[in-house]
Amino acid sequence: MVRGLDCQVIFRDDGDRDDFLKRIARLTEAGHLKVYAWALMPNHAHLLIRTGAYPLGRCMRSLLTGYAGRFNRRHHRTGHLFQNRYKSVVVDEETYFLELVRYLHLNPLRAGILDNLRALERFPWTGHSALLGHVQRPWYAADEILRHFGTRRSVARRAYRAFVAAGQAQGRRPDLQGGGLRRSVGGWEAVAVLRRGREAFTTDERVLGSGAFVETLYQQVEQQEAQRRALRRRVPDLRTLIARVAKASHLLPEALTGGGQSRAITRARDGLAYLWVEVLGASGRELGRALRIQPFTVCRAAQRGRQEREVWWKVLGVILQ
Repeated sequence: MVRGLDCQVIFRDDGDRDDFLKRIARLTEAGHLKVYAWALMPNHAHLLIRTGAYPLGRCMRSLLTGYAGRFNRRHHRTGHLFQNRYKSVVVDEETYFLELVRYLHLNPLRAGILDNLRALERFPWTGHSALLGHVQRPWYAADEILRHFGTRRSVARRAYRAFVAAGQAQGRRPDLQGGGLRRSVGGWEAVAVLRRGREAFTTDERVLGSGAFVETLYQQVEQQEAQRRALRRRVPDLRTLIARVAKASHLLPEALTGGGQSRAITRARDGLAYLWVEVLGASGRELGRALRIQPFTVCRAAQRGRQEREVWWKVLGVILQ
């Protein structure tokens, strides 16, 4: 969920909305996200997504920073566009998946932007029109949603349409909104410890699910973080990692930090970024300073390095021996 600063409009026209969706499309086509529902409102946007190997924070930075920059240039403005950080809610899929698809897609009706379901079916700025086949969104995971309603697409669409119609009378659902997501024993305090897991949890993020779901999530995060801590303890420092990646790439360490742009140097930097940022969970800014590159360049390098993760894991294995 992202909102405009001081409730200001973040989509002034269809050009803005189209640019926002194109940026989402690029993330999905690269395999970083799957999108199950969305609603673009004048001053905020909702997304129901599943992350891939690329962490949520980096996906959102790519999406929102790029969009805000173009928005400012296009409309001749300066300054922040979005209100603070985006909000993210981790969802128990078995219980809430379809409810959230319906709830998000009904946003324009609840807000009074549209008058009826017939108008919503042709409205291009939620996933509802794409699910019903009226607007083509090749990047959208529509088939995964429709499979919940039937094996034949035509039958599934009819069932989905009826499901959405049945939800229209429910109005606002506090149990599906940020203020009402106290599903775990102890409320938010019970999940405040989720700090640096796969989605880089912070204390302002929430979980929509049962107490058992929260506990399972907590255990997964703790296990992943424990593995990262163990790896970091065995990797002496960044300088050692640079030296070993350089050696494995038949380069001198100075080649990686000296600004060269050859294919071999770029590939080695990609592997280094993947190991340092994604495997070890260390600071991309620190690596950026060492390599004399910007943090967003580190993120892109880590993404490329992941494509050869087997190679770079072997390099890490040599270091850990």
